[in-house]
Amino acid sequence: MPIQSLHIGMHVRHPQYGVGEVKSLTELTAEISFDDARRTIAPASSELTPAEPTAAVSELQVPLSNFIRETAHVIVEALGLEKDDTIVEGIVMIRNNLRVLEQKLNASDKLTDADKVDLQQYITRCYGSLTTFNILFKNKEDQFSSGSKPA
Repeated sequence: MPIQSLHIGMHVRHPQYGVGEVKSLTELTAEISFDDARRTIAPASSELTPAEPTAAVSELQVPLSNFIRETAHVIVEALGLEKDDTIVEGIVMIRNNLRVLEQKLNASDKLTDADKVDLQQYITRCYGSLTTFNILFKNKEDQFSSGSKPA
């Protein structure tokens, strides 16, 4: 594998040492952290292979996830696509309704503490599911966070 196709953070597979992560690069060698130790490897002569999906385009080899992410970003930017505010508003309404439900749940005197905890877990899972829609939010503080409720 040519040294030029490696990048810091890339996961690679070595026939003897297994899967490791590239930590640093020089002109001819790569320092790779394997499970047992950090090793300096000459990729050109070591039978190193990518341990993650890659895409080769015009002899450019990069991790597939980076290629897709960068390509999608460029396309969205070039087309001038923007997020539909009505979708975001609808999701924010769902979040607000979950907050009201949670407040009513916690204030209820008809439910046992065990019932409250059980129902609270469902609400927490709903918040977790909503993290899928974070791409729609321009501001990070408006996004949902998994496992904890937004402020």
